[in-house]
Amino acid sequence: MAHIALYRTWRPQAFRDIVGQKHIVQTLQNSLREGRFTHAYLFNGPRGTGKTTTAKILAKAVNCLHGPAEEPCNECANCIRITEGAVMDVVEIDAASNRGVEEIRDIRDKVKYAPTEVRQKVYIIDEVHMLTTEAFNALLKTLEEPPPHVMFILATTEPHKLPATIISRCQRFDFRRVSLDEQVERLRLVCKEEQIEADEDALRFIARLSDGGMRDAVNLLDQIMAFSGKHITYADVVSITGGLASDQFQVLVEAIKRRDVAAVLQLIETFMQEGKSADKCMENLLYYFRDLLMVKMVPNSQAVTDRIIDVKAFVAVAAAFTAQELISMMDTLNYYQTEMKYSVQPQTLLEVALMKLCSSPENDSLMSVAASLEPAHAAAGHPSGAAGLSAVKDSAPDGLVGQLTSRILRLEEQLAQLLKQGVAPAGGAGTAHNANSGLSGLGGRASPSPSVKKGSVKLDGFMSGRDTEECKAILQKWSQVLARVKEQKITIHAWLVDGEPVSLQNEQVLVAFKSTMHRETTEKPANKQIIEQVMADVLGKPLKLVSIMLKDWKAGVDESKNVVSSKEELKLVPEEEPAANEDWIDSAIDVFGADLVKIKED
Repeated sequence: MAHIALYRTWRPQAFRDIVGQKHIVQTLQNSLREGRFTHAYLFNGPRGTGKTTTAKILAKAVNCLHGPAEEPCNECANCIRITEGAVMDVVEIDAASNRGVEEIRDIRDKVKYAPTEVRQKVYIIDEVHMLTTEAFNALLKTLEEPPPHVMFILATTEPHKLPATIISRCQRFDFRRVSLDEQVERLRLVCKEEQIEADEDALRFIARLSDGGMRDAVNLLDQIMAFSGKHITYADVVSITGGLASDQFQVLVEAIKRRDVAAVLQLIETFMQEGKSADKCMENLLYYFRDLLMVKMVPNSQAVTDRIIDVKAFVAVAAAFTAQELISMMDTLNYYQTEMKYSVQPQTLLEVALMKLCSSPENDSLMSVAASLEPAHAAAGHPSGAAGLSAVKDSAPDGLVGQLTSRILRLEEQLAQLLKQGVAPAGGAGTAHNANSGLSGLGGRASPSPSVKKGSVKLDGFMSGRDTEECKAILQKWSQVLARVKEQKITIHAWLVDGEPVSLQNEQVLVAFKSTMHRETTEKPANKQIIEQVMADVLGKPLKLVSIMLKDWKAGVDESKNVVSSKEELKLVPEEEPAANEDWIDSAIDVFGADLVKIKED
């Protein structure tokens, strides 16, 4: 193919041609100059950064007829034949396809023989991390006691998979990703030698797509040359690589800001018609929001100027968003990108993700939270709550929206819990008792009682249902429920397996979770619907899923046992008070808890 030919043409033939690895080149040249090169090297780093190429240049440098020299002459017979791969004493092995112990034993048997054509035998083992454990053990013996005429060069992209005993016997060099400017300079040189004109923004876009790999950049340039002819433009690069130009993303993001769902869906359909993939669109959109966030928070950073071609356009788009909005949008996109891996309809997930960004903008969260809190203020005896919240909506400056939102969100759950625990607008003893028990979550002093809610679940009824035959039947079939959920969606199974059913009441299955994150994910409506459908199929009747933290459930069980034992102890005390006093004592225990009630004789 044409691009392979071009890469071979522009493949470095000497150390001076290696791009972006000056620290490695200088070290190797110094060791060659002083004749202090070692018997084993480990070259590791990202793909396409020059590991195998450097290994071949090093093999030529130590075997050059005019050397060992800092640079191979590339003119003598040894250099030419090594470049062509015709020297039997310089062996390149792909460990991905020759990973067994037999191949390494064959090398071990041959290294003891002196080279026949050149000065030094060189074994280049590419992707060395793919070797088996037995193969590494066989190689280790050779590395421990190598013959003086043998050099090993190990190349890998994943050095952490190598045994420490192998790494410790090698001189290690870490190859880095080639910087964008160095890539552009090399691509410009290639275009000049090939008599091709290329726009600057086109070359920078190619360099960005290569992700720091010079080999990928040259191959991509050759592919675009075949498409464009004698002049390469930015539009040509975007078209041939299947990417999206930043101005297209700008239109999409502006439609999201306007919450124009119709325009967003039309743009997605246009992208799909142009042959773009949904997962690639999601990935590029995440990168676009990342660049917007960088422009917003560190406008003068080197990372911004390296990645972004037209910084002014990004500044104009970023000005319409707060940093928190951009982070929230990236979280949403990242979630749906993860879900895409398990979906057969990635385009649908992309559309849902963008519709969610349109329908739930961060800057509307203050209004939605305030609206949800109006009933709470009214119920808690604050008639002016609605008017006060309306005033907050109308008068809060834009700069305070984020602060007010975060403060209200912290109180929202606590106030909602207060309402569920029975706060009433009217006064009275009963109201005061309920208010005190509800305010325990807000820092007020309250008395523990068996009816207090653990994790927003009222445990009274579930305490009596934990030892029933129906509950035991659910426990026996729970493994079937988990298996069916795994068939439906493996990600939900990963969360649900953390929980265990502990009780059954009024067709509600109470599941206790060890992890808060697992419980919250399971409680999401879409996930919960799948679990309840599976329970109905396996258990033969419709059941509702209710969740609680395991520690709260255990605390409720212990508390219930303490109350029962306290009541039994009270029954053993000789009656010295009228029956009314016994009822009063039971009521006090129910209100204040057995730990705080002490009965003293007159």
